[in-house]
Amino acid sequence: MAKSITVGKRENEKKRLAKREEKQKKKDSKKLSSKSSFDDMIAYVDENGMITSTPPAENIKKEEINLDEIIIATPKKEDEEPVILRGRVEFFNEARGFGFIKDLAGVDKYFFHVNNVVGNISEGNIVTFDLERGVKGMNAVNICLEKKPVEN
Repeated sequence: MAKSITVGKRENEKKRLAKREEKQKKKDSKKLSSKSSFDDMIAYVDENGMITSTPPAENIKKEEINLDEIIIATPKKEDEEPVILRGRVEFFNEARGFGFIKDLAGVDKYFFHVNNVVGNISEGNIVTFDLERGVKGMNAVNICLEKKPVEN
C-alpha cells in the first residue's frame, strides 16, 4: 500500500519548498551584489574629531604647540580647612545609636552614629558638625550641641 498524502502534508511540503526557494534567491542576490571594496570600508577622522568617509586634505597647517607649556604632573592639592556645618537632628534612635541630621543651609540629610557625638543630643537639637565620606555616602562627625531645641 502506498502512503496516504493528506492535505496537511501537502501544505507542509509547499511551505518547505517555498522556504528553500526563498533561501536560494537570497543566496543568488548576495552573489550578484557587488562586494564592497576596502576603500569603502575605511573611515577617516578629521581635525575636529568627526568621522568622515573622505580622506583629510594634506595641505592643512597644523597648529604648533610649545612643548614647554605642557604640564605633565598633576597639581598638588591644597589643604582645605574643614567647613563646620549647622543642622538639626531630624531623627535619633538612642536604642540603636544612630540618627540623621538635616543641613540648615540645604536639603541634605546626613547619617551619624552616636560614637561621633560629643555630649548628649536629642531630636530637634541644633548642632554643628563636620562631614566625612563613609561607605554609603557622607556621614556627620564631630557633632556638638549648639543651643536648646527650637520650638515650632
